[in-house]
Amino acid sequence: MSIKRLAKHLLQTPRQVHRDFPSQTLNAIERAIKASETAHRGEIRFAVEGALDGLPLFKGQSARERAIDVFSQLRIWDTEHNNGVLIYLLLADRDVEIVADRGIDAKVGADEWERICHMMESDFQQGKYEDGVVSGILAVTQHLIKNFPASGADQNELPDRPVVL
Repeated sequence: MSIKRLAKHLLQTPRQVHRDFPSQTLNAIERAIKASETAHRGEIRFAVEGALDGLPLFKGQSARERAIDVFSQLRIWDTEHNNGVLIYLLLADRDVEIVADRGIDAKVGADEWERICHMMESDFQQGKYEDGVVSGILAVTQHLIKNFPASGADQNELPDRPVVL
């Protein structure tokens, strides 16, 4: 673990998370997820975490490893059609990770998820957090529409509200 990464995580405060993701931004993200899920049978969750702390930080847990933990903790894997998608942002690292359940991941693949992450990270570098997340949701939506199109009455299996960890 680098000293620079350690310092970024230790200096990240909850206030900074709320500055970058105020309630109106979280509301806009929730609306984008709700609108997205009317067009397909997939389930999208967004989670933002300011920084790692404690043992995970000192062991050098990567954003990817943390995203997989969050995917499990939020039970995104527990959807009827295995079509849940987590968009995770570790703010201290400015690192976006997309973790998709096996039903959608097998159809989209890591390269496309990585492309979407880089697109979002580019917006974040410019301080455009809401725009970055909403554009990421729209990009994920296109894959879900293609692979899990809406069909009749679809049950919303996961909450649409963004999670601030």
